[in-house]
Amino acid sequence: MRIGFAVRSLLFALAVLAFSSASFGQIGVAVSFGPPALPVYDQPLCPGDGYLWTPGYWAFDYDINDYYWVPGTWVEAPEVGFLWTPPYWGWGDGGFMFYDGYWGPEIGFYGGINYGFGYFGEGFVGGRWDNGHFFYNRAVLNVNVTNIHNVYEERVNISNTNHVSYNGGQGGITARPTAREEAAAHQRHVPPVSAQQQHMQAARTNPELRASTNHGRPSVAATARPGDFKSAAVPAKEAGGTYTPHTNEGRNAGNAARGENTRAAESTTGRTVVHPKDLPAAERPAAPNTGNAKQDKKYQQQQEKLMAQQNKERDKLQQQQEKEHQQLDKQKADEAKKQQVEQRHSQQTQQLQQRHTQQMQQMQQRQAPAARPSRPPKG
Repeated sequence: MRIGFAVRSLLFALAVLAFSSASFGQIGVAVSFGPPALPVYDQPLCPGDGYLWTPGYWAFDYDINDYYWVPGTWVEAPEVGFLWTPPYWGWGDGGFMFYDGYWGPEIGFYGGINYGFGYFGEGFVGGRWDNGHFFYNRAVLNVNVTNIHNVYEERVNISNTNHVSYNGGQGGITARPTAREEAAAHQRHVPPVSAQQQHMQAARTNPELRASTNHGRPSVAATARPGDFKSAAVPAKEAGGTYTPHTNEGRNAGNAARGENTRAAESTTGRTVVHPKDLPAAERPAAPNTGNAKQDKKYQQQQEKLMAQQNKERDKLQQQQEKEHQQLDKQKADEAKKQQVEQRHSQQTQQLQQRHTQQMQQMQQRQAPAARPSRPPKG
């Protein structure tokens, strides 16, 4: 039997009971105060054909209890046809949580944040792949048409012109994922490449990029290449909003969020598992192979029946939770009430996933071929 499936399912079921530590592709921190507004800056010139733009964002360092700016930069895509979905901060369960960015065949949800340069809150209009080659929209991206010829020009009307850097909570962006973004969340993804990881670490160790130092106006807002904060680096022209300093409350809130509150685990898409739609698609187990074709067919039918029933239960819980969201909107419920409901939804989803994991494991155990008893030695 396919033991790997059972092991992965069990690990996932255990993971939904804990809040993970920071790592790429996961939610790493919870902070009681939101990040500063996005700074205003110009985009550096694209260094060459094949580079894609990854916008700058605020990250958080618990060692210094401060946000720091990760400059926007040009990066080579890990695969032909892949696009970058930026990270973002979102309010939930009493704190601001970080959702890491990822590479994938389509742009997913990034909080409705207007990062500029093609990332205006939904999708990406700065370029597109065509027959294995990336074409740049020169109306949005800064490219040298003398060196890069695969360009086009398509003007874009921008309705979201603010510099708010987080989704939800007081003053945050109110956008929610579209159906297409939800579908993109379940596609195959690649985490930030090594150049991006090194770029982020370089930003983390640069005191000038800390919010408490630059007050929302970093001296290096964007770079032409990852990790190069000197040549072709672009400073911020201005802060995107009024900077408000904070005390050590962020550290306390984050520790409490990790240790005291029951939280949903992160999914492989980098988004919090709160609702059934956030769960990764159920993995179909390997076809039974007991050596008895008739018995294997029976077992496979049982597997398909169980998966159909579990999908039905997922859909039912999702519809129920969406109905409760609609009721909250009609009641114009305050943020505290909404967070209570979200926490309950998270617990419901955790319990559903645990139950489904146990059901599949129990079925696989029943279907495993029994060991043949050894014959007693002839005496």
